[in-house]
Amino acid sequence: MITSKDRDPDDTGVAIAAAQAGADVVRALYGRRLARIDKGAGDFATEADLAAERAILDVIRTARPGDAVLGEEGGHQGRAGAVRQWLVDPLCGTLNYGVGNMLVAVNVAIPGGAAAVADPFSGEVFFTDGTTARVRYDGSDEPLAPTSATRLVDVNLDPPFPSAPGFRAVELLAHPGFAEGFRPRVVSTTLALAWVAAGKRAAYVTDGGDLSGSVHFAAGIALCRAAGCVVTGIDGAPLGDAGRGLVAAADADSHARLMSLIGNRTRTPATTV
Repeated sequence: MITSKDRDPDDTGVAIAAAQAGADVVRALYGRRLARIDKGAGDFATEADLAAERAILDVIRTARPGDAVLGEEGGHQGRAGAVRQWLVDPLCGTLNYGVGNMLVAVNVAIPGGAAAVADPFSGEVFFTDGTTARVRYDGSDEPLAPTSATRLVDVNLDPPFPSAPGFRAVELLAHPGFAEGFRPRVVSTTLALAWVAAGKRAAYVTDGGDLSGSVHFAAGIALCRAAGCVVTGIDGAPLGDAGRGLVAAADADSHARLMSLIGNRTRTPATTV
């Protein structure tokens, strides 16, 4: 993770431009018959993923030639030993995209610094400089304002499930206490994390290991933190090397309610709702 001395005040602009470049490609190729590149375990990429990543890298390389990049499709690229590394997920929600579903995101982030999440089809770009969080739409920037008013909680049901049998998201959704306070949604893209920061979702829950340095999750986590959301692992611990999954909630009450439902399977039972 970069430190304050390694930050550049213009990184936010680079992140926004890179995410928008990727989103332009994703939108332009939408609806075409695209060949699939098998990645195993039911996962795949399309030419849209590859072309969007190329467009993003062009922006980053032009603006920050000394930085490294970790892309979902291209892996590690750039100067060996670079202090700064950009994390790039050019098309989060490839399966959605492949079947004509527009719920996808383009994620660009520097861990501990700037980040941007672009929605290719709404035209929104959610971004942070690492301190504040905003959304750009139609030339106007507005601060993100998390709220649990919708009661909607997005849950990632995609495998693998490293915490099973102790924790299975589908069991959380079936818990009687869940329906008392929330309503489930399954968007199948980390666009849902940006929605938590923007007040369109009350929370987002996913299993997994340490997701703070993931190309898929880093940008959304940065947005949620900068917007003032409560962000922990599914065991309530801070995200990090020993972390497990992710619970990002709009407020402390929603986070506590979710942790009380999750806790009896992942850690010492918490107070029930």
